[in-house]
Amino acid sequence: MFTGIVEEVGTIKAMSYTSEHAIEVTIEAEKVLTDVSIGDSIAVNGICLTVTSFTERTFQVDVMPETVKVTSLNEVKEGSIVNLERSLLPTDRFGGHFVTGHVDGIGEIVKKERDENAVYFYLHVPKTLMRYFILKGSIAVDGISLTIFGVDETNNIVNISIIPHTMDVTNLGKKTVGDIVNIECDMLAKHVHHYLAHVTENRF
Repeated sequence: MFTGIVEEVGTIKAMSYTSEHAIEVTIEAEKVLTDVSIGDSIAVNGICLTVTSFTERTFQVDVMPETVKVTSLNEVKEGSIVNLERSLLPTDRFGGHFVTGHVDGIGEIVKKERDENAVYFYLHVPKTLMRYFILKGSIAVDGISLTIFGVDETNNIVNISIIPHTMDVTNLGKKTVGDIVNIECDMLAKHVHHYLAHVTENRF
C-alpha cells in the first residue's frame, strides 16, 4: 500500500530482458535505499515492484510480461527518470490517498498549459476507466496522488492541475504532449462500482 506521495525520483541505470517480455531493471536511488531489504515493495512510476537485490546506490526489480505490456515501463529506457515511493508504514502520515500500485491503464498527455503557478495536464484515458473519475476525486498518475480538476466524458479526457513543487520533485516536470503515464483509479470508487454492479444484477 502506498500514499501517492513521491519520495524521490530515481534513474534507470540498466534494463536487461530475461525473456521476450520480462525485464530486470536496475534503478539508481538514494532515499528509498536507506532502510531497504530484499522483498520490499517500492512503487516505480506507480507500479508496485519487489526489490530482488540492492547495493548502496541501486536496487533491482523483476518486471513480468503482463506489467511490461500494460504500463509505461515498455517505453522507459536507460537514463529515464522514475517516481519512487516505499510502501506505507503504520506510523506514517497519510498525505495522499490509498494507492495500491496496481496500474489500471495508461493515459496519454494530449495537452499541457500553464496558468500562473499551475500547469494543467489533459490526459486521454481508456473509456472503460472514465466511470471512476469525478471532479475533485483522486487519481494516481505515475504514482503521484493528484486531485481531478476536470472530467470530459465525451472525449475521455481527465484534467489535473500541478503545483510547482510537484513539477520539481516528480517526473511530471519532464513530461510533454505525447508522453504516456500510468493511471491508477481510486480504489474506493472501484469497490463501490463493483458492488453496485452486482446489486443491480441481483448477484448478492
